[in-house]
Amino acid sequence: MKFLNFLKPKPAQPTIDNYGQQACGVPQEQIQSLMEWLFASLLNAGYSGKSHLIWYNSENPDPAREQMIKKAMRSCEPVFLYRCGSRVSSPPTGYYWRMMDEHPSMRIYQLELKDGE
Repeated sequence: MKFLNFLKPKPAQPTIDNYGQQACGVPQEQIQSLMEWLFASLLNAGYSGKSHLIWYNSENPDPAREQMIKKAMRSCEPVFLYRCGSRVSSPPTGYYWRMMDEHPSMRIYQLELKDGE
């Protein structure tokens, strides 16, 4: 089945799948602004595939999030986290959440592999 994925045409622009957006309580204007910024960042990096954005509320965590992160990691797709609460989630073993200080909110992170792992 993975062989067929190679036959699919590559998208002309990135796509961002969202998880937990409704439960996060972030105003729509702020969501729109963040999505535009992330989309532009992916384009500037030359990335035109699928990525994932998790809206993580530490006061109301979603257990299904772990499975989604693992699936995205196996597909080598970028995973981002927007911190709605006071802290980020624990990253998978061998990874860490890198704060993307390019964004003024200081609440968006990218999942990255630890050096030497």
